[in-house]
Amino acid sequence: MNDLIDTRRFQEIKAAGELPSPKGIALSIARMSQRGDASLAELARLIQGDPALVGRLVRAANGTLPQGSRPVVALRDALAVLGMAAVRNLALGFSLISSNGEGLCRSFPYTRFWTGSVIRAIAMQKIVMRLRSAGVEESFSVGLLSGVGALGLASVFPVQYSRVLDEARGDPACLLEQERQAFAMTHVELSAAMLLDWGMPRFFVAAVLGHESALSAPVDPGSREYGLTMALGLARAIESACMADEASRAQSLDAARALAARMEWVPEQVSALCEEVALDWKDWSQMLPVDAYALPSLDGLADTLVPAPPPVPAAPPAPAAQQAANDAPGSEGLRVLVVEDDAATRLTLQTLLVRGGYQVAVAEDGVRGMDLALEFQPHIMVVDWVMPQMNGLELTRTLRQTRMGRNIYIILLTSHEEDQRLIEAFESGVDDYMVKPLRPRVLEARLRAGQRLVRMQRELESEREEIRRYAAELGVSNRRLQEVALTDALTGFPNRRYAMSRIAQEWAIAQRSERPLSCLLIDIDHFRQINETYGRDVADQVLEQTARAIRECMRAQDVVCRTGGDEFLIICPDTDLEQAMACAQRVCAGVAAAPVQAGRLRLTSSISIGVAERLPAMPDADALLTFADQALVAAKSAGRNRAHAAEWAVNRS
Repeated sequence: MNDLIDTRRFQEIKAAGELPSPKGIALSIARMSQRGDASLAELARLIQGDPALVGRLVRAANGTLPQGSRPVVALRDALAVLGMAAVRNLALGFSLISSNGEGLCRSFPYTRFWTGSVIRAIAMQKIVMRLRSAGVEESFSVGLLSGVGALGLASVFPVQYSRVLDEARGDPACLLEQERQAFAMTHVELSAAMLLDWGMPRFFVAAVLGHESALSAPVDPGSREYGLTMALGLARAIESACMADEASRAQSLDAARALAARMEWVPEQVSALCEEVALDWKDWSQMLPVDAYALPSLDGLADTLVPAPPPVPAAPPAPAAQQAANDAPGSEGLRVLVVEDDAATRLTLQTLLVRGGYQVAVAEDGVRGMDLALEFQPHIMVVDWVMPQMNGLELTRTLRQTRMGRNIYIILLTSHEEDQRLIEAFESGVDDYMVKPLRPRVLEARLRAGQRLVRMQRELESEREEIRRYAAELGVSNRRLQEVALTDALTGFPNRRYAMSRIAQEWAIAQRSERPLSCLLIDIDHFRQINETYGRDVADQVLEQTARAIRECMRAQDVVCRTGGDEFLIICPDTDLEQAMACAQRVCAGVAAAPVQAGRLRLTSSISIGVAERLPAMPDADALLTFADQALVAAKSAGRNRAHAAEWAVNRS
């Protein structure tokens, strides 16, 4: 799997900014799941404090049961049905929805993204159940998170990704190309890397890597990865159809029908699936925090596969954090939360702050203040020390344990001026204090001190964002330099350095998995004579056009490299000697049938190929190349323009 995902680039992106990650109870569940001795009873005690999560897990567990089964109603039964891994991944997905409903990437459609993700998750679970495939319990979370890489790019590179989205204009192929140019990693690859990092099973990660191009995947009915890739691709097509407008709906429908046909489904099965997705969506939409999203109407989906397109809502106002970052450094735009149990004092503070131009929210006790702080995300808090349920110091200590709370400027209201009490307050995380009764001018001075700190935090965050941007650009530049260092400029093929590294990797994979591996060594016939007779320019054109003919004859999984002047190496994973010989003969015929046009010259070109297959007795990849080279010499001795198999391989066959 690491061969398909650029783990080094993933680590660079992780270092460039904060990727979406679980928070709160989802983080606690993730930590518990890492323990080998964690029981379902412990997990139930942890989850039962969050009624919303309990309801969602029960609903997800019922979604995995065969029709006619007795429904699950108790949390422990739901956990037993789902298992620890599925509960962890579901909690992760629900946590991401709650904490990433909006963000700083101007062109990223947060509302449509999560709506489509939930529909894809419902469809994926239904499809996997029909296939009777392994992993039914985790299929919902795989569908929900299969596009999380796009959210990751929007979170780490909000400005750059907004520009990429604008340039792509909704074209999936263009978007992938723009992402690779801008970030050296597409959202599909980042999704797979994030899921692998979170511990998702590898066969699901492979399905995520291939699902957006499922229609072009090689047919392999016996493979679990192929089946899951088709399932996730169909779920994505149903999601696209549900979210599409009238103009683009037909394309999504065609993709859904084509994928269903490759899975040997009849149209009635697709229709029934769509009807179930529509019914389940109505239940899920009431249980998830998506009430502000552009929810599609799915009535009549069974007949048309798509609902009438929902009206596109007006663009939501900019998130508060983004709005504050764009405001002037004065009091305008700064958010202040007042937590005070005395109604008169609370009203006085609110009046003074509103007059000062602040955005103000109020809470009557520490518990409500904690909830409101997470929602309102204030820059400054004015907190009373003595309050019911949770006092000011307990609230401060709790906030300081959160990432958001560490940046809040907290002013404590107190009637105490004893040194020991004030030391306790500052050790709890208070930034400043103010003695009751309130004095407006003193309050104003304290708030100005808070403004200065908030301004410094903004400047620091701006500098960090600039550093992240430079780091991202540097990562892309380094990746491009690496690609240039490993690419032959004339043909565009990987060069010898890459070829030797890649064949060593494929050798290790083939040896570990006991799968076949073959290679083809190619030499252009009479190339030295062409060079001496017509000159270097004509010889270069022969090389270019021969390379083009070779490329057109290759299979998708083959890797072709230029290893020398007129020499090429083709690495053929999962290919035995017979298949490799068929490939070599096809390449020979393809090159011979494509005459080289060099100005007014029209030359015929041919190649000789040596073919060798990896055998258990071979010590390493160099031995494989040696036998291929011997076969190449034999092909030339036999008259050129032909393919010849290594003698040892032929004898062993």
